[in-house]
Amino acid sequence: MKITIIAVGKIKEKYLREGINEYSKRLSRFCSLEIIEVDDEQAPDNLSSMQEEQVKKREAERIVKRLKEGSTLIVLDVCGSKLSSEELARKIETFFISGKSHITFVIGGSLGIDKELLNMAHFRLSLSNMTFPHQLTRLILLEQLYRMFKITGSIKQ
Repeated sequence: MKITIIAVGKIKEKYLREGINEYSKRLSRFCSLEIIEVDDEQAPDNLSSMQEEQVKKREAERIVKRLKEGSTLIVLDVCGSKLSSEELARKIETFFISGKSHITFVIGGSLGIDKELLNMAHFRLSLSNMTFPHQLTRLILLEQLYRMFKITGSIKQ
């Protein structure tokens, strides 16, 4: 099984890079993991809603170029389904059992994700009612994926 995470922006903080590296190493026992970073757009605080949509569209174009055909697309979205760790484990396990051996998670930029990319998603996932910086979201997602494999008892295939 393969998991790809496509994320907007680079990780700048050392403590986040260390946590991401640790969970990537732990996940290597259970799956093939690939993390792809795409460039983020400059987004000053005073953008109009039209400018915000343009920023999200440009970031989405970069993401779509990196999507692999046949992969199950899960987009992290504040308006997505809120699942417990156990529910997420069952959801992902359902994808794998149904023959979908490659899952791609998308983490958008600071302004969120373009609506066309949201519409492409097979599933929209919200990690919390709270808002997290998108760089921290990457670490949280990796921890939850590791927890998912521990819950399901899955082994690398």
